[in-house]
Amino acid sequence: MKSTTVRHAALTAAAVLALSATAACTSSGPSVRDEPSRNATVPAAVTTALRGAERSTERAESARVRSTTTLGSELSMTADGVLAWSDGSTGTVTITYTSGTTADLMRRLGTTSMEARYLPDAYYARMGEKFARQAGGRHWIRYGYDELAGLGGGSGADLKNQMRSTTPNQSVKLLLASGDVHEVGEEKVRGEHTTHYAGTVRVADLAAGELRKQLTEAGVDSESVDIWVNDRDLLVKKIERGRTASGAYTQTAYYSDYGVRVSTARPPAGDTEDFRQLLRKQGLAPEA
Repeated sequence: MKSTTVRHAALTAAAVLALSATAACTSSGPSVRDEPSRNATVPAAVTTALRGAERSTERAESARVRSTTTLGSELSMTADGVLAWSDGSTGTVTITYTSGTTADLMRRLGTTSMEARYLPDAYYARMGEKFARQAGGRHWIRYGYDELAGLGGGSGADLKNQMRSTTPNQSVKLLLASGDVHEVGEEKVRGEHTTHYAGTVRVADLAAGELRKQLTEAGVDSESVDIWVNDRDLLVKKIERGRTASGAYTQTAYYSDYGVRVSTARPPAGDTEDFRQLLRKQGLAPEA
């Protein structure tokens, strides 16, 4: 009995870590609606340029993404893959844990990297062989978005929205909402001519709304955002920095190959364990 309990606890820990890491890799902040700062003073030319980048990036519908994310002493990770956003978020990303307590825990659970697949209704994480041996031979964990919304009150709904809003232009929207953004100048990014914009999102200055609520609940007082936009009005790089209740975070992402074909297959049902089922085994979720 004790060994079964320990095994279920390990599986649940792996599932939770996989979920939290994937949320971190897609975006260091919540999904953003158009909620401008109460003290917005963005120059008209900058607003026009950012609106153009927002529209062009949205219309591109897909891109290759390479990112690095750090969160205090808990997490350091890289992500590499392709994402599409024409009809919800779809794509495949390889996540590698490089250091931090999360990497140490995942190493003990038998893996330091995993494949993540995004589909319109759910997110899937492929774990290591050790996980599979403890999960009846199943390698994949399924996280249904509607089911996530029912976990943890409002935080579950926030996580659902975040994981379904992985478009690069979220950073552009964040800058537009900040009311504090300026053009830094022209710079080269990996050999490509770009214009660099930067700003600071101060939660106290945001208009009341979902964005302000989500940032406040995460313990974020302010966040700095830098983006680089190329001559086709496409976002090619972003850096977001801030501090949450879990510590300081930085996320740097590069976007390329806009319009790349993205084809994401659903893992076999017989090789998949459901996240809620893992929680039920620990008594952490109600029976359906």
